[in-house]
Amino acid sequence: MKKKFAWDLLLLLAIYCAVFGSSLHLYQTNVSHPEVEDKGRLLPVKVKSIEHATEKRDFRQLIEKNDKISIAGMQHSQGGHTYYPNAIMIDMKNYNKILDLDLEEKTITVQSGATWDDIQRHINPHGLAVKVMQSQNIFTVGGSLSVNVHGRDIRNDALIDTVKSFRLMNANGQIINVSRTENSELFPLVIGGYGLFGIILDVTLQLTDDELYKIRTKTINYKDYASYFEKEVKNDNQVRMHMSRISVAPDSLLKEMYITDYIIASDQKKLKDFNKLKEENIIALPKFFLGLSRHSDWGKNVFWNTQKSFAKNIDGDFETRNNVMRSDSLFMEYDHAEKTEVLQEYFVPVNEFADYIDGLRTILEKEDDFNLLNITVRYVEKNDHSVMSFSKDNMFALVLLINQGTSAEDIKKTKQVINDMLNLTLEHNGSYYLPYYSYPTKQQFKQAYPRSDEFFQLKRKYDPEERFQSLFYEEYKK
Repeated sequence: MKKKFAWDLLLLLAIYCAVFGSSLHLYQTNVSHPEVEDKGRLLPVKVKSIEHATEKRDFRQLIEKNDKISIAGMQHSQGGHTYYPNAIMIDMKNYNKILDLDLEEKTITVQSGATWDDIQRHINPHGLAVKVMQSQNIFTVGGSLSVNVHGRDIRNDALIDTVKSFRLMNANGQIINVSRTENSELFPLVIGGYGLFGIILDVTLQLTDDELYKIRTKTINYKDYASYFEKEVKNDNQVRMHMSRISVAPDSLLKEMYITDYIIASDQKKLKDFNKLKEENIIALPKFFLGLSRHSDWGKNVFWNTQKSFAKNIDGDFETRNNVMRSDSLFMEYDHAEKTEVLQEYFVPVNEFADYIDGLRTILEKEDDFNLLNITVRYVEKNDHSVMSFSKDNMFALVLLINQGTSAEDIKKTKQVINDMLNLTLEHNGSYYLPYYSYPTKQQFKQAYPRSDEFFQLKRKYDPEERFQSLFYEEYKK
């Protein structure tokens, strides 16, 4: 009996050791190979490690490890642009110091992990403002350069035109200065280059004066929008910023729009009465109405009518440039176990707008399961200064917010609708923005970005071992 007990004890001990060893191995694997995902949550992968950039971090040591490297900021790019399987992901958010502010030249130099909010808080007391950024200020400067953002300012359209210079650590671990005159070939490659040419260390940006705007709002039919924009906005130098929204509510689907113009105020002395930076304090109500729109057509109608009422109520109000660039975003935060929200952005020539909207409506009316929550419309002027430029004409940019499931079947269904919308966009001589999920086919990608072959050839010239990697690059490279 004692002998049998001893054998049973040894067997239990062996099983325990095996289970413990397996668990320990799994734990060590998860620690050393953490799973990461971007804001879209549709492309989770395991990376080798996450390295947090700090002032003391020697990026060169990471490059010398000969691993694949990806670079991440706030990770709102939704197509795997910031990570790659078994690569080292460098998280730049803590590399965020303000290095210099030149009040006379109106320039600022910041580390690439600084956010636009960091910059605004630093320059607002000096009466200065950013020229170009997204309509929200939560993103890192390095990430914004990497996607060459645009915003609400119709006089300064693409970020590339406000960048004076930046320092880049290349695939050899060398730190080089990049500007329009120094290492100039890299300038239009890195800006709009999605982190594929090196680590952006710090950036010098051209600033402008903060201004006080008077808000003008208007409700309009989509057929009249292009004409209104050309006459009342583009040809009026007093209008500095502009945005609009077009209805996705069933009762007025892609027919009704409301417009918000920001017109330079006649009395700029009032600036001091409005220049306190606004904070996001009231988010419960817009979050509630957005939530309603996710679940029913009735909710979409209610949300659209609420948006129109809000626009009407702010007509005639005043707002500073810095505060226009601090749009609310917290109410859009969304956490669901089986669903996510993704963005798409399509660029359409101004004179194609009405016909394009008619085609888009035809697509959407056939898709009962496609949950489109919002379309914001902005203007971008023709700009080919980046190799991967998205604005090959004077265009309206339509930003679509889509609620979708995360299952393989849901991804497939969403892709079918998006591919139809992309084909429509391309038929109207348009293009699309690259920071989002890789629904576009390679053929659509090449048609929208005719210089992509050149881009990938130069990528391999400057990074022949393809050290800087991403799922986006893996998907579309030649």
